[in-house]
Amino acid sequence: MNALVRPFAALRPDADHAAAVAAPPYDVLSTEEARELVIGRPNSFLHISRPEIEFPPDTDPYSDVVHARARENLERLEALGLLVRDATPTYYVYKMKMGNHEQTGVALTVSVDAYETNRVRKHELTRPTKEDDRVRNMLSLNAQTGPVLSVHRANQSLRELLDRIKGESALFEVTGQHDVVHTIWRVDDADAVTAISSAFNTMDAIYIADGHHRSAAAARVAARRRTPESSGQESFDYFLTVVFPHDEMRIFDYNRVVKDLNGLSVPELMGQLAEAFDVVASERAVRPQGPATFGMFVADQWYRLTLHPRLIPTGDPVAQLDVSLLHQHILAPLLGVGDPRTDSRIDFVGGVRGLDELQRRVQKGEQAIAFSLYPTGMEQLMSVADAEELMPPKSTWFEPKLADGLLSHVLD
Repeated sequence: MNALVRPFAALRPDADHAAAVAAPPYDVLSTEEARELVIGRPNSFLHISRPEIEFPPDTDPYSDVVHARARENLERLEALGLLVRDATPTYYVYKMKMGNHEQTGVALTVSVDAYETNRVRKHELTRPTKEDDRVRNMLSLNAQTGPVLSVHRANQSLRELLDRIKGESALFEVTGQHDVVHTIWRVDDADAVTAISSAFNTMDAIYIADGHHRSAAAARVAARRRTPESSGQESFDYFLTVVFPHDEMRIFDYNRVVKDLNGLSVPELMGQLAEAFDVVASERAVRPQGPATFGMFVADQWYRLTLHPRLIPTGDPVAQLDVSLLHQHILAPLLGVGDPRTDSRIDFVGGVRGLDELQRRVQKGEQAIAFSLYPTGMEQLMSVADAEELMPPKSTWFEPKLADGLLSHVLD
């Protein structure tokens, strides 16, 4: 059986060009937003992660020509010396600072075998189209360029080791989207590399926080690349992730908007809500301060909804989630929302976009009603993953987010 983790030789920007290369994760931007962000930034990694931005707007982003352009753009940055390959495998300490919040993890590669045997634990289903696209992206680039965001249960000895490494000179530091400061150190000391390997390889599990499509795609690439002669230790048998301690993670609310009221008038809706909730009008936007409480904006008015305690289930980690409670008591029975993965009447507004965005969408007529939720907790996420259950879609919005382009794993 493969070790849970191992070091890798990163493909990364040199210090002088890290800021020019760094980009937001490919999946947090629309094509239009990506086009705007690359204006005046010809070396942004978005030219590799979102190469459709270089084509006319009606171009299929999943087409062969788009994937070929991603490879060309990667090779161009390497030829210019903006991206360099480290000579030997190691680990990389990765710190993100957003305002007063700071979290420090380790960039490493994790075993596909561990992923397939649930030592790397999941909590979401993937969508085939997105997964297929990531498979083609990895095959065309011969690299994994977008690290998976993962979590381990906090480990004090590992934290102290990383603190010592952070006292050394960093490889580089860049400021990215939302003014997040990304700082990366290469671990050059052999004893520190051994200690990091030991700390992770004795863990029961790590948990995928954000990046289910990338990890699923990496497993498919490994299956495609294996041959009868494969040793099980090839680079494609491991995928790129940055793993943070669970007590340093920050999860934002992931809110919901619905296009119509399913034929109900507002008074009819309010009457039906009163059967399961205490409903109180609010003069200001409602940000829930605890579980089983929701904000609702409809017809130019905010309300606070508190679910009756007798309706809160026990024992089932998925049913207890606020996203599940909202769907069970409002979205499905009252508003007629079906599977949130496929129902076009529902949309999701994550984290940093804030409550103002919910109100704006309703007031502009794009949606009829909006709901704000209390954020899912890290312990809830790990409990669901440990039970080998799945969360509803769009249950977690992690912030800050890793940057693309700073560390890539080449599939030698």
